[in-house]
This record gives sequence, C-alpha cells and structure tokens, in this order.
Amino acid sequence: MGWRELKEKKWFKFMTNTYVLVLTIFVIWMLFFDTNSLLIHHELRKEIKKLESQKQFLETEIAKDKEELEKLSTKDGLEKYAREKYYMKRENEEIYLIEYEDSVKQKKND
Repeated sequence: MGWRELKEKKWFKFMTNTYVLVLTIFVIWMLFFDTNSLLIHHELRKEIKKLESQKQFLETEIAKDKEELEKLSTKDGLEKYAREKYYMKRENEEIYLIEYEDSVKQKKND
C-alpha cells in the first residue's frame, strides 16, 4: 500500500481534515494535559468520597459524645462515670475490682 492509495482511503481523508485534527488534539489535551483534566477530576472525586465518609463517621462520633454529655449533665450520670472510670467511692464504702483471667495479662515464665 503506497502513499497514493492511503490518501484515497475515506477514513484517511476524514482523519487528515484540519477540523478533525484540531478537535482530536483539543480533546486529548483536555482529557490528559489540562489543569482540569479528566484524571484530576477522578482523583478529586475519590478524595471527596473519602472526605464524605470521614464526615459521616465524625458526625456519628459527635452524636455519641453529645449523648454522653447529656448523661454526664445529671448528678447520677456523673457519679456513675466517676465510679466506673476513676474508681471513686463514697465515704464508708468498699470497692471490689473483679478481674477475669482473660482480661489480665499473663507474664511469660522464661
């Protein structure tokens, strides 16, 4: 197949059209090389999804913390928290801590 035969093909004439060449170059430029290219948009979409999932997680954590604060705002809730977390007690009261074998770290005998 020579140059003359190639020039006479319909698809070659279409592809060598000035408008088609300019449009092809423009599309390639916009898809891959431009600052707002398709690849950058894809990366930004992934980051947006990640941030939205993080936002949802943090909103649930905020809701849990608000619920905990509501519990701590009452006298009984505050007392319960102090007893459980800081092992505080009233006067003339005994506290017994019960530890199970699986919750206590075992020392290795060498």
